[in-house]
Amino acid sequence: MLEHGGRLRLAAAQWNIPLADWLDLSTGISPQGWPVPPLPADCWRRLPEDNDGLEETAAAYYGNANLLPLAGSQAAIQCLPTLLPRAAVVMPAPLYAEHPQAWERAGHKVRRLAGANLARALMAMAPNVLLCNPNNPTGRAYPRDELLDAAAQLKKRGGTLVVDEAFADADPEHCVAPYAGTKDAPNLIVLRSLGKFFGLAGARVGFILARRELLAQMVEVLGPWAVSGPSRVVAQGALADRDWQAAARVRLAADSERLRALLAPLGEVHSTPLFCWLPTAQAQKLHDFLAARGILVRLFAEETSTPGIRLGLPGSEAEWQRLAQALREWSPAPVTPAKAGVQIQA
Repeated sequence: MLEHGGRLRLAAAQWNIPLADWLDLSTGISPQGWPVPPLPADCWRRLPEDNDGLEETAAAYYGNANLLPLAGSQAAIQCLPTLLPRAAVVMPAPLYAEHPQAWERAGHKVRRLAGANLARALMAMAPNVLLCNPNNPTGRAYPRDELLDAAAQLKKRGGTLVVDEAFADADPEHCVAPYAGTKDAPNLIVLRSLGKFFGLAGARVGFILARRELLAQMVEVLGPWAVSGPSRVVAQGALADRDWQAAARVRLAADSERLRALLAPLGEVHSTPLFCWLPTAQAQKLHDFLAARGILVRLFAEETSTPGIRLGLPGSEAEWQRLAQALREWSPAPVTPAKAGVQIQA
């Protein structure tokens, strides 16, 4: 089992700090998620039904009806490699480590290219390429046109481009979800999640967008009721609330810039609307320094030659001030940005 952020109870025990006294910045989940209203009682008593309007609402949101709701994008990450012919797959690294693990488990030959761009990944001449956009944890983003061109090149060699857009909702300019499985990009597969931007990680709702034949195969494997009734109701409401989405994007952009500025004295900061990435040789020391003060961030150290920390956004002014105070107290030797490395975990 790979390590992930959000393991607050473990941190509380390790550092002997009560659970309620922690500031958790380890996940990249929006701290101000979509406000879930009271749910209708029937959604708890009845089995989920596919014709409740969720698929239509999601199609309007993503601009593509070639989709399937899942119990989080993690369900697609685990299932997808088992449905595709075994072959080589190139993954620009570092990236979310659940991807290479799932493909290797399914018998594919995974090739991680440390610090690679998409052009270099295509030069590897493997039939399949998988990447995260924006990347987790480095925040690197690929332009839409570059991704669509890559899908076209892979189509010529009978291959597939898989794009994990789990963090893309906050800045959808580069999203390729509208093209997945269409006649323009039949070999493009996109994964989406309601956990990050919408702050609904606990609902466990995600989507895969792909050609219809692949979606049908996944339905057969996953079986009925892949998403619970209450989660379907919540997901439909969140995807339909365009006013909240627009306001959230403005707020997250401002908060991300505030976090970037706060971290800038410590080194080169790479930011997305939902998290910042700080590569530093002193990642372990900084992580422990913050943890001793009840602030949990995501450490990337032993599993990669690119040590660094990923920080999500504080959710209140008191939390911002708490983080700022801790960073003012941090006075290590000068920080040197680390070089690009290999595999990064979740």
